[in-house]
Amino acid sequence: MMEIKPFFDERTWTMTYVVHDPETSDAIVVDPVLDYDPNASRTWTESVDEVVRFIREQQLTLRMVLETHAHADHISGAQMLRDAFPGAVVAIGERITDVQKMFKSIFNLPAGFATDGSQFDRLLKAGEEVQVGSLSFTVLPTPGHTPACVSYLFGDAVFTGDALFMPDVGTGRCDFPGGSADDLYHSVTEVIYGLPDQTRVLVGHDYPDNREVAWEATVAEHRAGNVALPASRSREDFVAWRNRRDASLAAPRLLFQSVQVNIDAGQLPDPSDNEIRYLRIPLNVFRPKADREATTTLEEVSK
Repeated sequence: MMEIKPFFDERTWTMTYVVHDPETSDAIVVDPVLDYDPNASRTWTESVDEVVRFIREQQLTLRMVLETHAHADHISGAQMLRDAFPGAVVAIGERITDVQKMFKSIFNLPAGFATDGSQFDRLLKAGEEVQVGSLSFTVLPTPGHTPACVSYLFGDAVFTGDALFMPDVGTGRCDFPGGSADDLYHSVTEVIYGLPDQTRVLVGHDYPDNREVAWEATVAEHRAGNVALPASRSREDFVAWRNRRDASLAAPRLLFQSVQVNIDAGQLPDPSDNEIRYLRIPLNVFRPKADREATTTLEEVSK
């Protein structure tokens, strides 16, 4: 019987999950977080440590770390988990290569930076059925937030990353390079909403407003009441609305720091000759929107 343990990082509003089989002790982690303070440019491992502690206390064997996409709002803790549990495989959807190619140019990464996905232990194909010990899942292509987004279907539970949030929050934004509101509409209405009504949707983030943190709703609940994309909303209406909303949002606070690490499978940059690691922060890559308000709420920054 599969069990799911959620972890919530309140700094980035990110959900991390440990999927495990209590009978065999096999485990998979979905979307782990490495803590990062952009003001001091400092990393630490509180969020990863919490996941590591749970895995060890439950005497689980970590088989795989799954990324739903190259996150733009937090740095991946995948490499820290692999260090803690040698033999764990880091995997992501095969279209990560598209994202690597786009951002290699934006960050002016060295010529030797590979854009074939080889930084990851395994690239997963759309529709692939994967067996990891006693756990199994299907890779569902759900592009839109990024071109490389995938969701993972474990039995009656689907991990959607940033494609869907809780019904009262809506969907992920689609204005990053390669993103597409049209693609997201298809991903949600045809792929995720095509699953059985009682399928549990486990989201990649939550932005609670006057309620407790939540991470799970059924496909039926999303179809009926997702504030951004109920099943009754037309493609044209959603695409127009999503594009208008995205045009009003500021870039995620950790966009540049996160993406350049995450397209490298969560590996921090190698130290320079002075033994200090450096991140590349481009200037004025995304022109500010003329109608952007002077202040933006934390929720808006993160969606």
